[in-house]
Amino acid sequence: MTIHQFLRLILLCVCLPHFCSPEITFRRTPVPQQRILGAQVSRSDGKILHRQKRGWMWNQFFLLEEYTGSDYQYVGKLHSDQDKGDGSLKYILSGDGAGTLFIIDEKTGDIHATRRIDREEKAFYTLRAQAINRRTLRPVEPESEFVIKIHDINDNEPTFPEEIYTASVPEMSVVGTSVVQVTATDADDPSYGNSARVIYSILQGQPYFSVEPETGIIRTALPNMNRENREQYQVVIQAKDMGGQMGGLSGTTTVNITLTDVNDNPPRFPQNTIHLRVLESSPVGTAVGSVKATDADTGKNAEVEYRIIDGDGTDMFDIITEKDTQEGIITVKKPLDYESRRLYTLKVEAENTHVDPRFYYLGPFKDTTIVKISIEDVDEPPVFSRSSYLFEVHEDIEVGTIIGTVMARDPDSTSSPIRFSLDRHTDLDRIFNIHSGNGSLYTSKPLDRELSQWHNLTVIAAEINNPKETTRVAVFVRILDVNDNAPQFAVFYDTFVCENARPGQLIQTISAVDKDDPLGGQKFFFSLAAVNPNFTVQDNEDNTARILTRKNGFNRHEISTYLLPVVISDNDYPIQSSTGTLTIRVCACDSQGNMQSCNAEALLLPAGLSTGALIAILLCIIILLVIVVLFAALKRQRKKEPLILSKEDIRDNIVSYNDEGGGEEDTQAFDIGTLRNPAAIEEKKLRRDIMPEALFIPRRTPTAPDNTDVRDFIAERLKEHDLDPTAPPYDSLATYAYEGNDSVAESLSSLESGTTEGDQNYDYLREWGPRFNKLAEMYGGGDSDKDS
Repeated sequence: MTIHQFLRLILLCVCLPHFCSPEITFRRTPVPQQRILGAQVSRSDGKILHRQKRGWMWNQFFLLEEYTGSDYQYVGKLHSDQDKGDGSLKYILSGDGAGTLFIIDEKTGDIHATRRIDREEKAFYTLRAQAINRRTLRPVEPESEFVIKIHDINDNEPTFPEEIYTASVPEMSVVGTSVVQVTATDADDPSYGNSARVIYSILQGQPYFSVEPETGIIRTALPNMNRENREQYQVVIQAKDMGGQMGGLSGTTTVNITLTDVNDNPPRFPQNTIHLRVLESSPVGTAVGSVKATDADTGKNAEVEYRIIDGDGTDMFDIITEKDTQEGIITVKKPLDYESRRLYTLKVEAENTHVDPRFYYLGPFKDTTIVKISIEDVDEPPVFSRSSYLFEVHEDIEVGTIIGTVMARDPDSTSSPIRFSLDRHTDLDRIFNIHSGNGSLYTSKPLDRELSQWHNLTVIAAEINNPKETTRVAVFVRILDVNDNAPQFAVFYDTFVCENARPGQLIQTISAVDKDDPLGGQKFFFSLAAVNPNFTVQDNEDNTARILTRKNGFNRHEISTYLLPVVISDNDYPIQSSTGTLTIRVCACDSQGNMQSCNAEALLLPAGLSTGALIAILLCIIILLVIVVLFAALKRQRKKEPLILSKEDIRDNIVSYNDEGGGEEDTQAFDIGTLRNPAAIEEKKLRRDIMPEALFIPRRTPTAPDNTDVRDFIAERLKEHDLDPTAPPYDSLATYAYEGNDSVAESLSSLESGTTEGDQNYDYLREWGPRFNKLAEMYGGGDSDKDS
């Protein structure tokens, strides 16, 4: 045996005593007959402690896990001092795994494990042992409990809960900045040896990162790591048990580390000078162009704010920061004019909005560039001298009077002449007109303030060289008042006077209105047109007047109604006056002056007809008149009703006659001979269906010779109708069907049978085939019938 093997055996015996004495005999301590249950032990305080004596004395059993032998693994031996070796005792084992995992020899008390045991599944087993008499089956020892503890071996490597970790750390971090902590677990027993003691090391990721061996905390190992140079790192961490010594088991994990951005880069314009162009006609707010400063950072660290800090165009242009694209949009702030200025220069600054004070030493986080904006000329529309015009004119001016002039010019350098016109949609009555050359606005109709006090016109100015370039301006025409209207009664007055009225009694208060609107306000005067013996007018000098009686008592049977002319005049220049007539009825009144009945009502009552009855009679008369008119119209319509019943029946001017005709003997029927003899037109009869409203002398046409072909004849007649001045004023279609000459079958009709002198031979019908056999039998059998 070598020294090395000897030392290992001594160490094993110290750590695992049962390896040196695998058979442990547990003896029972003999006791006196009086069965002393305990021994007295004195204490310093004078009390006596009692310790109960047991028949079994136990120690723990120890068993190595992962046994690889072919035989059952020996655990230990149970033995009682009652056992004489004659086999009279029987050992019984119960508890965790008894009978399956652990078995006992009933005679010897030897305990064995039947299979490999894994401490990570169960670290200890609790069992109970008992010795009984084999013959009487009575226990000779009380049942006692013991523990089999499983000793650990290093059979589990450290494992990480995640195969891949993801972590991040800000760029430019100082050395030693904590990134993330990884922890591996070992299923071995941490209280026994170094099997579960894990040490961490870094396999990949140096020299950028390091790991603490005991805690697994990953830290930065290099200063000023820049995200813009490299953003992603992959670190491999190893966890090894046995304190990291050789022979220990190990496990690894991967940590993906991302450098997060910090604002360590200022914005930079790619160009020192930027050129832009814009049309002078661009309205306010139009985008001229954009500028953009690049920033190597991301997110909010790359946000930039743009502003115009200098230049001669600060009043004409503005800049807006577009948050989505991080661009500066230059817009038009005021209207541009190519003729006034053609080039503007701006100094634009871009500055980070979120600056980290830790990196002030890297320089100012802003940059500037020069933006030059060129104004391009366009053909601008005319420009009026004012944004709007207001003209005032009296309503009594003569037609053609100039009320004002509008002026416009071409702002372009070419200075094209201007043509003026009125938008007639704003002057539908064509009261005004404008001189197209000088813009003078004048009246074309009389003005009347009482009809319209304001006229809102629109004047259009267009370049003569380019009529598409137009400008509109509003022209407000105010019509000033002239005293050209006489005052009138304000309302219609229904005035009455009581028969018992006394002189000076008030019967009516009147007022007046005037369409004019004088500057000093309305002032009316009231008077009588002539001296009246019955009534008088008293002016109240407040634009009202009172009508008073001048005599005592009135008689409605003598005079039922009085007409009183009242003269109303105004106070403006020229003075206007009018005469209004008051109709005063004489009525019967009670003692209080309340009207009871008047002459007009008394006349209506004897008639015995109310207003409703009169309206009913009038409606009946109107209905009777309408019926008479309709009857007369229908009768006249029947007399003149043509054969064409309605417009829907007109088709190519074909006239339909509702008479059957008299056949060949009807001498009134149409004869084609008339077509060949135009002279017969003079003797033609007029239409019998309607009365002719006008008679035209028919044109004489030369008689066509008898041998004229029908086709030529029809063409000649059509030409005559086209040139006929007496033709009806509506379009007509005359359709002539010309069959042609020399028909092979000739005519099968019986219309000309009366003109034939002899019987015809129809035997040729049999030669036309079986389809004409029936017809041949009908007409071909004539000879036999005649002979018979």
